Amino acid sequence: MGADAKTTTADGLLWDGVVTLHGRVEHQLAKALQRSHGIGLSEYRALCRLSRAEDGELRMQELADLIGLNQSSVSRLVARLESAGLTRRAMCPKDRRGVYTVITDEGRAVQEKAAPTYAETLTEALDAAAAEPSLAPVLTALRRMPQLA
Repeated sequence: MGADAKTTTADGLLWDGVVTLHGRVEHQLAKALQRSHGIGLSEYRALCRLSRAEDGELRMQELADLIGLNQSSVSRLVARLESAGLTRRAMCPKDRRGVYTVITDEGRAVQEKAAPTYAETLTEALDAAAAEPSLAPVLTALRRMPQLA
């Protein structure tokens, strides 16, 4: 037994499974969205968050927090979405330093068209992982969790 096996905790093993699961699912989602809709996974997630936001707009930092990107990455992401006509920028009327990104009608259409691909690919990827003995316990635990609002 190696030194690592002696120091690995149950939480460490669980987290390793989550990381492995996350990597596999993210890869499959990104591949399917790019192949079928010509958008990346971060672009899709940004469009989803914007489509659910009040008035279809979010501050840049809020969007970054919601999709797990830093400020620099979300700025580049929003620039790509703007170039494609999927979002536009708007200034905050109360605070001129605040910048919002706003989903366009075209952005909504792309998100709605890609949603079934995302949902089907997600289910397929999770079902495939559930069939693997090393990942099945992680999937069982995650799927038993109450749905988040």
